[in-house]
Amino acid sequence: MKTFALFLLTALAEIVGCYLPWLWLRQQGSPWLLLPAAASLALFAWLLTLHPAASGRVYAAYGGVYVCTALLWLWLVDSVKPTRWDLLGGGLCLLGMAVIMFAPRSN
Repeated sequence: MKTFALFLLTALAEIVGCYLPWLWLRQQGSPWLLLPAAASLALFAWLLTLHPAASGRVYAAYGGVYVCTALLWLWLVDSVKPTRWDLLGGGLCLLGMAVIMFAPRSN
């Protein structure tokens, strides 16, 4: 559960770091949005270093959580309700994340 919470926080930092420049470029937002965007992306990079597993495995598993977090963002921030296909795809991504992160390993 701790790993999943860390993935979720990491995904939020990445999404915010990318969303704010999008607001600036596509929605004529303030250029000041770039400062918290940069801070959010720096937080994202730092959070990735907190995961105990090998970095490639972390990035692969993180992708599943990122997809689901992006769908949640779509719903809560962009006010677009995910379809059943979105939810099915997100569920498959989470299943893939669980297989990658929690499979038995030998050293």
